[in-house]
Amino acid sequence: MKLGQVFDPRSNALNAWRLALAAEVIFWHTFPVRGHLPSVRAVLQLLLCVGVDGFFAISGFLITASWVSNPRLRAYLAARALRILPGFYVCMIVTAFVFAPLSVAIQGGSATKLLFSFAPFEYVLKNAAVLWLKPDVGGTPLGIPNAGIWNASLWSLFWEVMCYLVVAVIGVAGLANRRWVSPAILVVAAIGASMMPPVTFPDVFNRPTGNLGTVIIFIACRAAIMFAAGALLFQWRDVIPARWSLVAVCVVIVLVAGQLPDYRVVAAVPLAYAVVVSGALLHHKRLRLRTDLSYGMYIYAYPTQQLLAVLGLLSLNPFVFCLTVAVATLPLAAASWFLVEKPARSLKARFRRRAEGAKGQAAMAMPPEVPGAA
Repeated sequence: MKLGQVFDPRSNALNAWRLALAAEVIFWHTFPVRGHLPSVRAVLQLLLCVGVDGFFAISGFLITASWVSNPRLRAYLAARALRILPGFYVCMIVTAFVFAPLSVAIQGGSATKLLFSFAPFEYVLKNAAVLWLKPDVGGTPLGIPNAGIWNASLWSLFWEVMCYLVVAVIGVAGLANRRWVSPAILVVAAIGASMMPPVTFPDVFNRPTGNLGTVIIFIACRAAIMFAAGALLFQWRDVIPARWSLVAVCVVIVLVAGQLPDYRVVAAVPLAYAVVVSGALLHHKRLRLRTDLSYGMYIYAYPTQQLLAVLGLLSLNPFVFCLTVAVATLPLAAASWFLVEKPARSLKARFRRRAEGAKGQAAMAMPPEVPGAA
């Protein structure tokens, strides 16, 4: 059967896969938070990249489907904003006004002094455009291996938003249904990534003096490759076969490609296929998660890790520390979903119904779109 035949928007495991990808990101961040990175390059690259890349691939598939099913610019932009921004802004506020002062209090400092300074407001305001410009809150967190950074997961959200805007531009130009578009973007981005100087993103951790412009171009190519790979799967869904045997082959390709300077040049489509097709093939009711905690887990896990580091838990075994972080983050992710994201999703649905009522036509129902983290 083809991917278009097996994919059911209301019965798939993509929400479960997003939660698993968020867990992978948490596990990866355990290493830099503890101040230790894997010494094997292939392991380092795959741990660093697969979680976020999987998010971008699923996003490319679903966001392209969302535009094709309801190609109205205003409704599309409103839906994207309501998916990303409410949870993001609340996370910024919680980090600045709760996590940072709490870390100061734990270390014996004056939390009140930090709270009544301009630092928490500066953190929120400088990051308000979803461009990660201010990593610390008044210099906190302090005294830990990855000091001065509260949420290193946020970098991906800017590129996720950029991908959303590119889809809008392609859609307005009338090219969303043209099958050559996503392969063309994928090829151009892959060529761009392969032509970059030998400063691939894992090396940035060991080469902090690397050219910032080079890193930015590399990340842009990375996001474009993975998002386009997901979009390609949707645009060619009536041609692409959906088989578990091919999923297994794709997983092997991803693992082997980890030896390359940039595994995505070879394995972007295989990774996207493995994630999207396996999610489409799985229809078990226990994997049809209606509560999507992946975004909350993604944006709250890193500040939780940093706070636990301040508490002195870095001496724990990496797997135990990762599990502790996941358990501690889960209530925050649940609060984000039920108190912020789900109400915003209701507004999105109301906005869509109003737009459809004005036009007199209904859009195909799709599952909630993914964030980028991740």
